[in-house]
Amino acid sequence: MSVQSWLNRIWYERAAPPWWLLPLSLTYGAVAGSRRYLYAKQWRKSTRVSAPVVVVGNLSVGGTGKTPLVCWLVARLAGVGLKPGVVTRGYGGSSGSVRLIVASDDPSVVGDESILLARRTGVPVAVGRDRPAASQLLVNAGCNIIVSDDGLQHYALMRDCEIVVIDGDRRFGNGWLLPAGPLREAPGRLAAADAIVVNGGRALLEGAFSMRLEAKNALSVIGAAHRSLEDFAGGSVHAVAGIGNPERFFNMLRAHGIEVAGHPLPDHATIRSADICFGDERPVLMTEKDAVKCAGIAGPQHWYVPVTASFDGTESDALFGIVTKAIKKRAAGA
Repeated sequence: MSVQSWLNRIWYERAAPPWWLLPLSLTYGAVAGSRRYLYAKQWRKSTRVSAPVVVVGNLSVGGTGKTPLVCWLVARLAGVGLKPGVVTRGYGGSSGSVRLIVASDDPSVVGDESILLARRTGVPVAVGRDRPAASQLLVNAGCNIIVSDDGLQHYALMRDCEIVVIDGDRRFGNGWLLPAGPLREAPGRLAAADAIVVNGGRALLEGAFSMRLEAKNALSVIGAAHRSLEDFAGGSVHAVAGIGNPERFFNMLRAHGIEVAGHPLPDHATIRSADICFGDERPVLMTEKDAVKCAGIAGPQHWYVPVTASFDGTESDALFGIVTKAIKKRAAGA
């Protein structure tokens, strides 16, 4: 059993954390709380860039659906005439420098999510540990609003709006902070957020928005071909997912009537040919984030499945209204 599998069992399957992890969690909580307090009291400097900043983050480690929500938000902002840019850490990449990326960049250098964001949104994307500096690159590139993919706990970048995304199935796991549990901050942190979005499952809190991820087609990793997911229904496929919650991807495929042989990988994993080739003729479906790392090793049997964020009824407009209200407040100098 890998370390990540062992931790997931503790975090999400209600296995009791080992006693020696509990003091580490208490220490983590004290350090994280002190850090936030120092920024709140302005004893540590937060940088405000000249454009409004919207942070889309979470309280837990692992995938909650932030990136599809960022893509949705960027499209809505561009649709009303704004010029959004996206700032992200570049997890999984080797580069520690701040830089603007292009869709053809090497994901091993700038990270898989940054490539996905650049390709899906078509807007400038900046990566780097120094989020204020990365955000300034976007401003210099002509962006008039910054969307931060993750970064809720990166208080060095001052923000005008916070959206917290919760996994509706996993929720808060066992409720412990890292490393005994999956939480970066306690659930009480939600009170300071401008909006809470629950991905799948039922909304946990009054006023939270319910989001679901939808998938309709599979696209060839190495070409321009595409197929409806319904074409795979009734058949068996291999499914590869190197994301925070691989089972969500596998279950989404099963909901389309596809028989899935799941192959979970660690989040942001480096993918080798052996990870996606299984010695038979069955199609291989993977996440879009994994596909950006597979162009050089994929064959005609490899497909990726893009997902889009969707809301019911008027929730889409209501959530976007919270964001636009924050933008207008910043423009008014409040």
